[in-house]
Amino acid sequence: MRIGMALNYSGGFKETVAELADYEKAGLDIVYVAEAYSFDAVSQLGYIAAKTERVEIASGILPIYSRTPTLLAMTAAGLDFVSEGRFTLGIGASGPQVIEGFHGVPYHAPLGRTREVVEICRKVWKRERLQHEGKHYAMPLPEGQGTGLGKPLKIINHPVREDIPILVAAIGPKNVEMTAEIANAWEPIFYLPEKAADVWGASLAAGKAKRDPSLGELDIVGQAPLAIGDDVQGFLEFGRPMAALYIGGMGAKGKNFYNDLCRRYGWEKEAEEIQDLYLAGKKDEAAAKVPYELLEKMSLIGSEGHVRERLAAMKASGVTTLNVSPIAGDHKARLALIEKIKEMAEDV
Repeated sequence: MRIGMALNYSGGFKETVAELADYEKAGLDIVYVAEAYSFDAVSQLGYIAAKTERVEIASGILPIYSRTPTLLAMTAAGLDFVSEGRFTLGIGASGPQVIEGFHGVPYHAPLGRTREVVEICRKVWKRERLQHEGKHYAMPLPEGQGTGLGKPLKIINHPVREDIPILVAAIGPKNVEMTAEIANAWEPIFYLPEKAADVWGASLAAGKAKRDPSLGELDIVGQAPLAIGDDVQGFLEFGRPMAALYIGGMGAKGKNFYNDLCRRYGWEKEAEEIQDLYLAGKKDEAAAKVPYELLEKMSLIGSEGHVRERLAAMKASGVTTLNVSPIAGDHKARLALIEKIKEMAEDV
């Protein structure tokens, strides 16, 4: 099981990246940089590539709507080049609030667009003359659109790899099925190992049945906050505001993927209450309604024995990369947590 970590700016960006060298020495396998509606992830990933030597780097995630498919392919090839073959292209559909509200682009056909984006990226990396006639994208533009001067082109540079790994963030049944079919890696949010098979098992099986064997096994990326000790149980409460934001505030009634997931986990009543309270501006009250079991089961927080049990549950459910967020008071303590979980993962 690989150990990954999302980049958190505990001090500042440069200070955090400087600390990555220590995490790299401690055995960290991969680092993820998010892109929501903050700074772009690409510039930061390039900086990280220059400041590290071994650790893999990944976008976690780049929205498919804010760049053309070809630009996503070029960006991935460029980051793979400057990192000497250490990049994973993490992509996802994001949601209508961000895509339509911040980017001003219609949120339409996320599954179809994702499938075409993946297909186009792989054509670019193979240096094919790009010709694509899809439902959502066409290269070159067909007759009657544009100037008519578009030509099939291939990327000028030779990518370091023509098979750059593609990770797709997905939680909906159809999206997960498609991801299991076409992607190298899958990253769900709020991953509960005990409920994963019930919620996603059928989708994963259906997708894998259509999977090209050349893609290899699907890398399943689980996420979990991490704290080990006899007095760390209170750290579980740190997860309440974020869970409430996603379950309650990331979308309108009937249009919130994370709320739907909470319901599919079996917390229909709580999901309803969290959303009603959050949308009414009662964020603290919404956070208080987040089920304790959800916080506990998607975390690696507790005694060493408890964390080992949770780690074993993650692995047994199929997780192959564990993306942790170490919770501690300083860099030295966070580094020790990465060293410890790396050691524990090798023993599971």
